[in-house]
Amino acid sequence: MTSSISPSLSLQILCILFFNTLFVAQAIVPPSKTFKYINQGEFGEYIVEYGANYRVLDIFTFPFTLCFYNTTPNAYTLGLRMGVRQSESIMRWAWDANRGRPVKENATLTFGRDGNLVLPDTNGTVAWQTGTANKGVVGLKLLPNGNLVLHDKNGNFVWQSFDYPRDTLLVGQALRAKGPTKITSRKSDIDGSEGPYSFGMEGRFLVMYLKSKNSKKPLLYFRSDEFGNGQGSLANLVFTSEPETEEAYAYELRFNFDMKNSPSFGTYILARPKYNSTYSILKVESDGNLKIYTYYEHVDYGAWEVTFKLFDRDEGRESECKLPKRCGSLGVCEDNQCVACPSSKGLLGYSKSCAPPKLPPCKGGANVGYYEVVGVEHFLNGFTEGDGPMKLVDCKKKCDLDCGCLGFFYREESSKCLLAPELDTLIKVSNSSHVAYIKMPK
Repeated sequence: MTSSISPSLSLQILCILFFNTLFVAQAIVPPSKTFKYINQGEFGEYIVEYGANYRVLDIFTFPFTLCFYNTTPNAYTLGLRMGVRQSESIMRWAWDANRGRPVKENATLTFGRDGNLVLPDTNGTVAWQTGTANKGVVGLKLLPNGNLVLHDKNGNFVWQSFDYPRDTLLVGQALRAKGPTKITSRKSDIDGSEGPYSFGMEGRFLVMYLKSKNSKKPLLYFRSDEFGNGQGSLANLVFTSEPETEEAYAYELRFNFDMKNSPSFGTYILARPKYNSTYSILKVESDGNLKIYTYYEHVDYGAWEVTFKLFDRDEGRESECKLPKRCGSLGVCEDNQCVACPSSKGLLGYSKSCAPPKLPPCKGGANVGYYEVVGVEHFLNGFTEGDGPMKLVDCKKKCDLDCGCLGFFYREESSKCLLAPELDTLIKVSNSSHVAYIKMPK
């Protein structure tokens, strides 16, 4: 049996499509709502995060302001600043638009009648844009929660900054299985481009990863307890601030979550500040830690408080020794302190200059050897013992043949072998059968 669409029905469909397209095309931004800001003029006088220089734009709502800022000369980021100038406290950056693609002096931010918000550099190259030209946008708003939105005539969001997190989540912002699934650190205070650390959702867990140049897969260094009672996977994870009691004497900073393929939902409490914590940010730091900063606008000094640290020596959470680079590229950590520098001559006093040996060109192990560090584990050992069982000599061969292997960790009681593409912080343990073998030139 075959079916066909009548000519009259086809005409009706074409008319509907035409008028819908015409409607969107006619929904343009009023001239009074358009703008063009040039990155020029005097810098602001207040102290901001990263020691940056900044220029304020006329787009603000308490306590957020859109700015151009730079940490190196003539390389500017369009960022969202959090904090008020009446306060003597530092102001923090909650979101970057053109992450990793800085613009120069005299670059322009334009919101035109077509509804596109666009930031071209001085040579005309587009560093960043919302991609909303001719999509029914009629206005731009910076909402009280820090969400920068472009909306249509009915107030529906055509585009929102909450869908494009960088290293930070604001209260009300979410990670979702359909994206975004994670936030990623800066490289450093000076370099705002995408760094190696990330926090996000994976199956029924919250996870943190370190990207390594020596490994195709990122390296896991934190995994939460399981969500959802063993069923489904995380669908939505919303960072929220809610009163703990009806009197609102204290607040809870938490994740509200729900699951895919499971009726499970619930909350995951992170911190309990004794004041309104609505103005909080959850941030992956450039050292790999996960922190919450809470802004209390009723004080001038010390308005920011660290209300949560995932890796914290004082709060009974994860040990700081589990931070991959707590002790640099090679150091022994015990009781949250960097205590020794491994070497072929034994353990030496710790210094920030501790580093793995420089290796010769990779030749399948012919020109390398190993030295032992007894009673230590790798941060990956918290989630896997490694491969095996296998003999120590076979574990060594695996590392010999792997040019990305800087050493291996061997557990004598289970004969398990873990290759390490990064050495970093070695965690001191009481079990002397857990041994690290650090690759070195012969």
